[in-house]
Amino acid sequence: MAHNTVDPATITPEMAAQIRTWRCDEDYSWRAVAQAATDLWGSDWGSNQLYGEDLCMAAAKLLGENVDREPWN
Repeated sequence: MAHNTVDPATITPEMAAQIRTWRCDEDYSWRAVAQAATDLWGSDWGSNQLYGEDLCMAAAKLLGENVDREPWN
């Protein structure tokens, strides 16, 4: 379920790859993904879990993957 915290059109392929690395390779929680993205790219969301989930959903979609399946979840 999207929470409308991320406009998918703003996610570049490079950003999607970084988000995937955090979530899938480095086992970041949604909160940790949100905080890492905030630290790197800036946002008002901080470590908001819904923001992290939406970032992962947008990144997975851009990469042709399903956020509800491995390796995302």
